Amino acid sequence: MAGTETKEAPAKTRIEILISGFGGQGVIRMGQILGLCAINQGHRVTMLKSHGTETRGGYVRAQLVISPEYVDSPVVENADVFVAFSAPAYKRFHELCRGKILYDPEMVEDVRSDVPGRHVEVPATALAKERLGNVLFANMIMLGALTRLAGMDFEAMKRAMLAVIPRFHAENLKALDLGYQLDAVARSA
Repeated sequence: MAGTETKEAPAKTRIEILISGFGGQGVIRMGQILGLCAINQGHRVTMLKSHGTETRGGYVRAQLVISPEYVDSPVVENADVFVAFSAPAYKRFHELCRGKILYDPEMVEDVRSDVPGRHVEVPATALAKERLGNVLFANMIMLGALTRLAGMDFEAMKRAMLAVIPRFHAENLKALDLGYQLDAVARSA
């Protein structure tokens, strides 16, 4: 229309990420790497973590708030990205996510059909078994997918991962790259 001005929406300055699954899947480790990557790029980060009563196999959650400015609350209320590593996590936290939901189809079989465009299937467990011979690398495959989907700096994420994880660097780098290169993630980014 003549005479009307359009204003661009302000750039998003805060991102909320929620990761949940069972103990032993590397949920907290993913959060630590994400946080360090963001801090290394000059952002402010808060991370809250919750553990169930058991260490391995119990309930685990990491919630991060990343912002270039002061973080007023560390609580994730409307996640921009939710990573579901288990069916109970998906069911419990689905409603807290307004953005993309990354899920492992081997761990989360039933996803809601009312918002299919928000779901991104990342076969992290299957790929970890098939390509790396160990399901313990599934979290790094998922982190690679999250890095691409969230538009984060891949090289910075690799450096943060190497700083946080003490061993198996070659395998973890390969896993991170596998997740980053997934076609389903590329289409959703």
